[in-house]
Amino acid sequence: MPLRWIIKKMLMVFRLVFLLCLTSIITKAQVRNTGKVTAVNIQPQEIRITTQNGFAVVTAYSPSVIRVRIDKQPLAKDFSYAVISDPLVFKPRISQNADEIKLETDSLTTIVNKNPFGIKFITPEGKTINQDEPGLGTSWIGEEVTTYKTMQEGERFIGLGEKTGNLDRKGSSYTNWNTDAFGYTVNQDPIYSTIPFYIGVHHGLNYGIFFDNSYRSNFNFGASNNRFSSFNANGGEMNYYFIFHQRVADIITSYTQLTGRITLPPLWSLGYQQNRYSYYPEAEVMRIAQTLREKEIPADGITLDIHHMDAYKLFTWNKSRFPDPGSMNEKLNKLGFKTTVIVDPGIKVEKGYHAYESGLQSDIFIKYSDGQNYTGQVWPGWCHFPDFTSSKGRTWWKGQVTHYAQSGVSGLWNDMNEIATWGQNMPDNVIFDFEGKPVTHQQAHNVYGLEMIRASYEGYRAALPGKRPFILTRAGYAGLQRYSAIWTGDNRAEEDHMLLGVRLMNSLGLSGVPFSGMDIGGFTGNGSPSLYARWIQIGAFIPYFRSHTGINTKSAEPWAFGEEVLEIARNYINLRYKLLPYLYSNFYEASVSGLPIMRTLALDNTHDPNVYDTRFQNEYTFGPSFLIAPYESKQTYAPVYFPQGKWFNFYNDSIESGLKEKILTLSMHQLPVYVKESSIIPMQSLVQTTATQPTDTLFLHLYKGAIKNTFVYYEDDGESYAYEKGAFYKRAITYDPLKNTLQLATPEGQSNSKFKSIQLILHGFDAQENMQQEEIAFLQPISRFDPQGEATPPVVCKVQKRTFANTKEAITIQLK
Repeated sequence: MPLRWIIKKMLMVFRLVFLLCLTSIITKAQVRNTGKVTAVNIQPQEIRITTQNGFAVVTAYSPSVIRVRIDKQPLAKDFSYAVISDPLVFKPRISQNADEIKLETDSLTTIVNKNPFGIKFITPEGKTINQDEPGLGTSWIGEEVTTYKTMQEGERFIGLGEKTGNLDRKGSSYTNWNTDAFGYTVNQDPIYSTIPFYIGVHHGLNYGIFFDNSYRSNFNFGASNNRFSSFNANGGEMNYYFIFHQRVADIITSYTQLTGRITLPPLWSLGYQQNRYSYYPEAEVMRIAQTLREKEIPADGITLDIHHMDAYKLFTWNKSRFPDPGSMNEKLNKLGFKTTVIVDPGIKVEKGYHAYESGLQSDIFIKYSDGQNYTGQVWPGWCHFPDFTSSKGRTWWKGQVTHYAQSGVSGLWNDMNEIATWGQNMPDNVIFDFEGKPVTHQQAHNVYGLEMIRASYEGYRAALPGKRPFILTRAGYAGLQRYSAIWTGDNRAEEDHMLLGVRLMNSLGLSGVPFSGMDIGGFTGNGSPSLYARWIQIGAFIPYFRSHTGINTKSAEPWAFGEEVLEIARNYINLRYKLLPYLYSNFYEASVSGLPIMRTLALDNTHDPNVYDTRFQNEYTFGPSFLIAPYESKQTYAPVYFPQGKWFNFYNDSIESGLKEKILTLSMHQLPVYVKESSIIPMQSLVQTTATQPTDTLFLHLYKGAIKNTFVYYEDDGESYAYEKGAFYKRAITYDPLKNTLQLATPEGQSNSKFKSIQLILHGFDAQENMQQEEIAFLQPISRFDPQGEATPPVVCKVQKRTFANTKEAITIQLK
């Protein structure tokens, strides 16, 4: 063999070995794993760990919540804008051997593997709930930190806040970076808000993971791989809370124990709201309000967009359009309307403009790294932006919003707070105070909206002494529910956007945000009459009920689509107002448990695969009782799925058995609505505004069933904070089918009910002696618009009625 040939072969082998070694070196340099555990320090409720390449702390936050923190350097002092609760003091059992560390509570066991470092969560019986993917675990690429979790067979993923796409997020990935997403598509990501909390479902088990890191983050639920799910952030530490319960509802309750729950909103904010971009001048605002009253469309709110301002400058009024805002708002109040105005964070750079001069004097604007105030362009032109991560900035904002309170405004609509600027690319070298520990835009961006609504809520609560403000936001971070309702931004007047809005609100509900809404009718574009009719029907069964459309679009008030649509809209808005006792009681439940008003069927039927079927994924319950089946307005036939139990047709009391599909014949006039067996639904007489009292009879609808059920009925004055000192009326109402009784427990609270008597209305029960038998109609017939030219009979159901006094003692009613 020629020597030359041997040397050539040797050089090739040497080159191959060199390349392999170089690749290994590069890989190790680029991906830094935690490595094996080198030291362990066990404390009463936590394990402090040192590894070859990092530091970790595993804390027993409660028997059902375990917190994990990991970083490349010793962990910094703890801080979070989202988490407001401290660990529950209790005694978990902690032990270790040469291979692992074990932390046990009554609810779950956490196992920390030592070589290499990795975490596994198991049930007390030993079933795997969730675990780090072996070989990957937690690692860094530069400053980006990622935790990889083994993807279980058949695992589903739900939640993650305001995210487009399907209910089941398996196979998809998502980015958290609050974005001004005007006219977003049905699969666009990211959009306006960030809630890095999801729920995993597999093998009859459910768990939640809240990744509390405000940098740009990414969640991968098996997108482009079949091995793992993962979550990462561009900077900061790995910091997540693992939550385990048997029920998804309890996971949400534990999550909201961490991040907070809503305070009770003002009752008027649950009524119908009318908006467009924009209503002006004052004469147009009053025309809208008076038309709503003349056409007997119940309503409680008018919203003013940016055209109420002088040249879009915050904390000003355009005096030619609104010469006397206080007088206008007083007139609206007399008609039963509350006013909400839009507020954007941008303060126009203009000498002599009071907010600009005041902001400069107070030194509250965000700055470049060299100390110069950052300037970005939005509606007024070039603007500075208050630093809401500074107590000084929030205090300044609180003082400014009193301007609106003095004008008789009842609500603040926080917009453009992603932060949105023209160009959509705020420089990363902008510095935020972050409570005295300055950080760059990269870390502050996602929490900016949260801290703006915090300042708005705290400022307006102080500016309206004794009155609850209404706060609405477009952007936010985990915990936003403490301060504000949220709506899903600048949607489109399209069928798929209407149904996407349902999924967005259901996902927000899974993520601890019960007070949500979407622009009824669509913000951009011009929808059809049938689309508006269907959308407003759905709107009657969502938490925040607001019609809204953009500039350069057709009008989108209920009467703008003709008499037929007006009748449909009036019917469903009327129904909304009759249901206010039920809705308000559910808001009370949300304030104490965190459970949402809109509930995807996956909340109560988590392991039923049919609820994730894309044909049925838009179905939801409105509170615990109503099953809503939304469909595109042009559909004439569609499948519906009934989950476990029995379901009454809301309009005629016919009964459907659960765990089955059915093909429905659809009509523009009627949204498919069903009621769960054993439901207890309080209703009131029709009012045109919550500013007026209903009649003194509470109508209590009871649906026969085989399930014992308790509904907590709740009342207070609907406007003050007196309920926090005991000024409320609360009564547990229990239906027991085995005893065939309905029991109204002794009322709690210092207030009397506004209802003097109760009329019990029985659905599905056999006729009884001493019970009046009648037929009732939940919706008015729309007879004159029947396409065949024949009268459409009213939709009625046969019921039995009995009226009795609403006493302060416990009441037991024998149903047979």
